[in-house]
Amino acid sequence: MEYINKTDYKLGFLQENIELLVYSALAFFVPFFAGHPQFLVGTLVNASLILAAFNLKGYKLLPVIMLPSLGVLSRGIIFGPFTMFLVYMIPFIWVSNAIIVLVFKRLIKYNKVGTLITGSIAKTAFLFTAAFVLVNLEVVPVLFLTTMGVFQLYTALAGGAIALGVQFFKRKLA
Repeated sequence: MEYINKTDYKLGFLQENIELLVYSALAFFVPFFAGHPQFLVGTLVNASLILAAFNLKGYKLLPVIMLPSLGVLSRGIIFGPFTMFLVYMIPFIWVSNAIIVLVFKRLIKYNKVGTLITGSIAKTAFLFTAAFVLVNLEVVPVLFLTTMGVFQLYTALAGGAIALGVQFFKRKLA
């Protein structure tokens, strides 16, 4: 898994750590402070995940993968009375965030748009499958099928488009 330590272009130690702090802060505080609209929040979180995939190495990806769901849970109002059910989804959200990050780390050298589509579909498929199973086991309400389904695909694609644009300009400035 050598690709986990690859970046889109060489970053210095300070710049990499600043980007770690920026992406981690966005990943946590956008869901915590903004809360709504969910499309905007999800788009910004996915942009942070993909930018982290471009610019961070190895273990430095973990905060960006884990903090968004903790921000939502900490805020406690995005799902209203359903927030307590989010606890059951958090491990699956972490894995789905890791999926999109790892797909980008692994495939980005081939085709950026194809990687965005592949990563977004893989993330959505995993998260929807987890929600589907938990709904059928009556662990979480049916609301989670919409939130963890097609909505995830839209926000992953939109966030990815933003991240690709930001990364393009970052490379030009580098």
